[in-house]
Amino acid sequence: MKPKIFIDGEHGTTGLQIRARMADRPDLEFLSIPEAERRNAAMREDLLNSADIAILCLPDDASREAVAMVAGNNRVRIIDTSTAHRVAPDWAYGFAEMDKTQPAKIRDARHVSNPGCYPTGAIGLIRPLRQAGILPDGYPVTVNAVSGYTGGGKQMIAQMEDENHADHISAPHFLYGLPLKHKHVPEMKMHGLLERAPVFSPSVGKFPQGMIVQVPLYLDDLAAGATLESIHAALVEHYAGQSIVEVVPFAESAQIARIDATELAGKDTMKLFVFGTSGAAHVNLVALLDNLGKGASGAAVQNMDLMLSA
Repeated sequence: MKPKIFIDGEHGTTGLQIRARMADRPDLEFLSIPEAERRNAAMREDLLNSADIAILCLPDDASREAVAMVAGNNRVRIIDTSTAHRVAPDWAYGFAEMDKTQPAKIRDARHVSNPGCYPTGAIGLIRPLRQAGILPDGYPVTVNAVSGYTGGGKQMIAQMEDENHADHISAPHFLYGLPLKHKHVPEMKMHGLLERAPVFSPSVGKFPQGMIVQVPLYLDDLAAGATLESIHAALVEHYAGQSIVEVVPFAESAQIARIDATELAGKDTMKLFVFGTSGAAHVNLVALLDNLGKGASGAAVQNMDLMLSA
């Protein structure tokens, strides 16, 4: 019997991308709600409770409501793409490459919280250095990032693409989250194994999909003897044996003059780079991904497949 999959919020940006990735999956049965009925609570509850895996592509409060609708049904498993449960201790964090034990945790979990797009890049760079003892306790981490505008959902897509929109955005690039209280910071801190919350500065560029996340570090303030080469080696060791996260060879990175934020648009992989000059005082760690790929919809499908492998 085919597993039944229900995407609650399938008509939103993330939901549409998830559905597109599974369009040619004859091994799955899809449950669907008409767009006109998406606010029909009774229909949603029935579909949620009929699914083997429900993928929630909803705002935080609506996701919590959906989880409550299946609270008494232990058969239904959930992947939540909102920020509602990303630091909840009883939810598995859906970044499979984060740790060697994470795929098994996702596979066996009833509740999986999909990571945010920015945190996927930041945690992907930070956590291996924390586990290797290179990034010391209390280091003042900063995370600077730019995302494609689809990360803001249908509203921002309309603002960027429709010149007649009442709140049209014509800027080629803009900063936001200026009060430094972005909703992604708690998961960066927790899953990045950080003692202090990072200073996170997000921005949006006038391109639909793609993302660059940067974590600059002072080498002298890291563990004794830390070098560009030892940092790169720690990343290589951490991601050895898997294919979705690629650590770009150090020599290859040294030849790169610029990074295109859209390079991985439409792909579900992530590239990590170590930039700097040997013997210098600084290193810049860079993650490149698609904000709707490994940063959202692609990760949700990856987590679904892990859960179905149980």
